[in-house]
Amino acid sequence: MNDQAPKRSRELFSSGFYCAESVLMAIAESRGIHSDLIPRIATGFCSGMARTGGQCGSVSGAIMAISLSTGRQFPTEGVEGNYALVRELIKRFEEQFGTTNCRMLLGCDLDTAEGQQTFMANNLIERCYDYAEGATRIAVSLLEERDSKGER
Repeated sequence: MNDQAPKRSRELFSSGFYCAESVLMAIAESRGIHSDLIPRIATGFCSGMARTGGQCGSVSGAIMAISLSTGRQFPTEGVEGNYALVRELIKRFEEQFGTTNCRMLLGCDLDTAEGQQTFMANNLIERCYDYAEGATRIAVSLLEERDSKGER
């Protein structure tokens, strides 16, 4: 697997983009996909779904990136191939990091002043960089596996 996309997601994240934005951008770039909607479409998914403590933004960004390549364009198309890849992404991320829940991954609530302070004081952004790289690596690997089988 090419390690450029995971490195690129960390680079984008550390430059000021957030988790979902960085992962989506890095994977889209690696697949030659360009759109004015990227990264804007991912912004609300960052920080555990807009700091609600929900799903990790890196996972959300990876799901969006997988869907750019395998999602439906017409209602008559099936969803099973896409859903299988998304389920496998989630499974592998959970195996590697224990959960896809932002609050559980970080051990703090990003929507509170105390949580923000904990995040900063413990340099938890480094964990987030790792989650972004991990989600990117998993998604790219799944897409490459699919491509090598000649699947759409």
